[in-house]
Amino acid sequence: MTAAGQPDPRAYMRLAAFIREQISDGKLAPGGPLPSIAALRREQGHSRQTAGKAMRVLADEGLIYRVPGLGYYVSYGLPPRLNPVNPDESLT
Repeated sequence: MTAAGQPDPRAYMRLAAFIREQISDGKLAPGGPLPSIAALRREQGHSRQTAGKAMRVLADEGLIYRVPGLGYYVSYGLPPRLNPVNPDESLT
């Protein structure tokens, strides 16, 4: 909410940035589920509309995908700047 009691039009961008950071830090792994919109409402204090808009932004960016009836998941094949695995590290 703004000082005038109106919804903050940038709240969805801040929530999207928070989730993007969780993905980048590896706290949300590729293929793993994201918190539900209801959980985001409880934990982050955002409205359903704000949480839904943030999810749509991230889906449009290709960072997450939606499985109808199940929720949102982190995409595989993240861009290098968001991939938590260091490509220079050997897997052997």
